[in-house]
Amino acid sequence: MVSDELWSLIEPLLPEPGPKLVATAGWSRRPVSPSRAGRGSRTARPLCGILFVPHTGIQWEYLPQELGFGSGMTCRRRLAAWNEAGVWDEPHLVLLEKLRAAKKLDWSRAVIDSSHVRAARKGPKSGPSPVDRARPGSKHHVLTDGQGIPLAVSLTGGNRNDVTQLLPLLDKVPAVAGVVGRPRRRPDALLADRGYDHDKYRRLVRARGITPVIAERGQEHGSSLGVFRWVVERTIAWLHGFRRLRIRWKRRDDIHEAFLGLATCLITHRHVQRLR
Repeated sequence: MVSDELWSLIEPLLPEPGPKLVATAGWSRRPVSPSRAGRGSRTARPLCGILFVPHTGIQWEYLPQELGFGSGMTCRRRLAAWNEAGVWDEPHLVLLEKLRAAKKLDWSRAVIDSSHVRAARKGPKSGPSPVDRARPGSKHHVLTDGQGIPLAVSLTGGNRNDVTQLLPLLDKVPAVAGVVGRPRRRPDALLADRGYDHDKYRRLVRARGITPVIAERGQEHGSSLGVFRWVVERTIAWLHGFRRLRIRWKRRDDIHEAFLGLATCLITHRHVQRLR
């Protein structure tokens, strides 16, 4: 499930796993030497299990043992540790740099939008959803380039206004190198729907050197922004192609955020594969 190219990108960024413990006489435990444990195999197997879960939507405890990915609980703990270490940010940046080096990043405009997902349980970064009878829900906020390549994503409660994530997402875009000159992290223009219509945020976006192109409330539909905005809706559909992102089943927000970051890397990796 993990291609050699993707593994070579992610493996150097993964934290060293703790020593594996084996039982000895008297119920004590001792660590296995690193040479016997095999770091590559110990980290590759959990990564395969981690990828299997969001693709299929299966629960951790039901991860099939015959696949050889190890315990589902081990995979979950490893995912939480990697997410806390910020593992997914670095490969995403490397992939973006490859796309920029190939002149496949469209900095002429960025597009922002959000999508609501139901939360099965109340927890951090969930809230009463205004589109689901105040049931618990969360939002995926996505910022893409002009082609729909994800630049930044975030998770908030379902009751958070979309415009509150406009500036945080812009600031979350990494500085992308890949060509001679200064790294770039700012698009020329920002496209958004009526949910982001606020003069205060237009001024703040302009202050960052970006031209806001935001639909206005009260105006007739047919502003022609949909011709350019559909790419972010397609990217959100790609994210929700990972079944564990369609509904937030668990209370913990860090695991859901980890899935979101991992899915962002995988989607960006698909664009890199098209360069061949």
